[in-house]
Amino acid sequence: MSTDQLSVTFAALADPTRRAILAHLAKGEASVTELAQPFEMSLPAISKHLKVLERAGLIARGREAQWRPCRLEAQALKDAADWIEQYRQFWEQNLDRLDEYLQQLQAEDNKRDRES
Repeated sequence: MSTDQLSVTFAALADPTRRAILAHLAKGEASVTELAQPFEMSLPAISKHLKVLERAGLIARGREAQWRPCRLEAQALKDAADWIEQYRQFWEQNLDRLDEYLQQLQAEDNKRDRES
C-alpha cells in the first residue's frame, strides 16, 4: 500500500516527541544524545523517532567520523504548511462572511432600537 508524502509528514508530526525534536533541530544540528537529553527515554527509543522523521523527509542524518548529526529538512514542512494554508484561507473567508452578517444583524437591531 502506497502512502502519499503529505500523509507520511502529518503522521510524523502527530507525535509530540517528534515535534519537540524538530523544534530543537530548528536551532541547528544536533546529535542523537543531544536530542535525547530533554526526554525520559532511551537512545534506541529516540532513534526510532528519528527514523520516522527521516522517512518523512523532515530530517537528514549526516556522518562526520563517529558523530552522526541530525539536521532539519524544511521542504516537507513547507509542503504541509502550503496544504494547511489553503484551509486557513477557506476559514478566513468564512469568518469574514460571518463577521459581515453579524454586523448587518447588529445594524438592524440598532435601527429597530432607535425606531422604538
